[in-house]
Order: sequence, then structure tokens, then C-alpha cells
Amino acid sequence: MSGLLALLDDVAAIAKIAAASADDVIGQAAKAGAKAAGAVIDDAAVTPKYVAGFHPARELPIVRRIAMGSLKNKLIFLLPAGLALNAFLPGIITPLLMLGGAYLCFEGAEKIYHIFAPQHHDADEPEDIVLDPRHLEEQKVAGAIKTDFILSAEIMTIALAEIPDGTIWMEAATLAVVAIGITVMVYGSVALIVKADDIGLMMSQKGRLGVTRALGLGIVKAMPGLLKLLMTIGTAAMLWVGGSIVLHGFDVLGFGLVYGIIHDLAHGLAHTIGHFEGFMAWLATAAMDGVFGLALGLVLIPVTDKVFLPLWRMARGKPSAAKGH
Repeated sequence: MSGLLALLDDVAAIAKIAAASADDVIGQAAKAGAKAAGAVIDDAAVTPKYVAGFHPARELPIVRRIAMGSLKNKLIFLLPAGLALNAFLPGIITPLLMLGGAYLCFEGAEKIYHIFAPQHHDADEPEDIVLDPRHLEEQKVAGAIKTDFILSAEIMTIALAEIPDGTIWMEAATLAVVAIGITVMVYGSVALIVKADDIGLMMSQKGRLGVTRALGLGIVKAMPGLLKLLMTIGTAAMLWVGGSIVLHGFDVLGFGLVYGIIHDLAHGLAHTIGHFEGFMAWLATAAMDGVFGLALGLVLIPVTDKVFLPLWRMARGKPSAAKGH
């Protein structure tokens, strides 16, 4: 009997340790996921465009296929690669973060640039080709998963950098929770967004009460504005997070002049205002990080067009833009 009680005590102790570990994993995953907010918002903002123009019956299946591809990107490719780099080449994490941050700055700045120069386009993009719905869906899903890979790489790298040093199993579990949680959050939100107008239309047509029909009509009318607002927030978040990552990376590498100036200016401004100093310091820092991100992104646009894209075309064996026209 005493042996059985001792065994039960051991089981209870193991259960407590496991529960504490689970709490640690969830807590670390929440903190790490929060740091990737800019990339997460952009992921949610970008994805709805891939289902535009399809029959409503195909919208959710397309979102589900993209979500499964995103989960595969994170769990099968990016998680092991991130753990390997962190174990054997930890010094490369900061440069990779900065590279990803620069990409976010480029993407955000390019979206703003297109507003003022809509004729600008990537000459490497193929001409529009009329495809049957099945082939068009395959093309859209493949393109969405490729775009997701870049954003997922940034999310996982940011998350990995925020996880405290521990066992590889704890890091793997935390990254897995981040990957699954963010994928469910992003693509669950996307599913709600793309079906909201259908739900609103059904409410406006079949609602038994006048308030239900009015609410449904309001949802339908609000959706275009909501999508534009989401894209605006996503762009701002990309510039803020991207600029912050690059500046913090320079500081870690020993080039923290601009990072320090922004920090001092933000806290000086917050102290001058004298109210909600913590929030005002964060807001000022985010704004200045965003301005830096926009400036960096605008510089990267011509560099990408004149250097990176021609090199990419050469690597793929395609003629340059000049030869192609």
C-alpha cells in the first residue's frame, strides 16, 4: 500500500511539473507571438485578396488549403530550421531578423508607393492569362502559400528570438504553439472576413426582425471599408515592426546611434507631455520606427528593381525587363 501511495505521489509531482511546463510554453508563446504582431496583421490583411473573384462556395475551401500550407511551412520547414540555426549558428538570428524586417519595410513602402505611382509594376510578373476556375484556384493557392512562407519565416524568427534560453524541447514546443496559434488566429480571421458579406447578405434578406435585416445590410456596406482599414493597419504595422527590428538589430550589433536617438527623443517627448508617459513613449517610438521603416523601404524599392530582380531573372534564365519589351 505504501508503495502505491509513493507511486501516486510521484505521478502527482510529474503532473505538476508537466502543468508548469505547459504554462511556461503557453506564456512564452503568447509573449513571442505578440512580438510578431506586424507580420501577423499583414498576413491577415494580405490573404483575403487570394479568394477575391471566386464562387462563394470555394472561398472557405481555398482559405483552408492556404491555412494547411501555412501550417506545413511553419511546422515542417521553418521550425526545424530555426531550431538548428539557434543551436549551431545563434549569431545569425539577428541578421536574419534584420533581413526580414527590411523585407517588411520594403513591402509596406511599396504599398504606399503604388498609391502615388500606380503604373509601377514588377516586370517579372507574367501577363494576365485567362484560366479555368480550377487552374486559377491552384495558381492562387500556390501564390498565397509562397507569400505566407516569407511572412511565416519572419513570424517564427521573431518568436524564436523572444524565447528564453532553455532545452531544445521547450523551444520546439513553444514554437509549435506559436505556429499553430497564429495560423488558427490568422486564417480564422480571414475566414470570417471573406464570409462576412455573405452572412450580412443572408441576414438582410432572411432576417425576421427589422434590426437583424438592418444589421446585415450594415455589415455588407461596411466590408469594403473594413478591408481598406485592415490593409492600412497592416501596412502601418509592417513599417513599424520592420523599422523596429532593423534598428534593434543595429543596436545589438553595436551600431545603436539611431536607435538611441529615437529612444531619447521618445522619452523626452513623453516627459514633456507629462501624461501617460509609458504609452506616449511607446507611441512616439513606434511612429519614429515607422518613419525609419518607410524611408528604408523607399530606398529598397529602386535597389530591388535595378539589382535584385535582374539578378533573380538571370538566375531563372529569363531575359531582363529591357530585353523583354
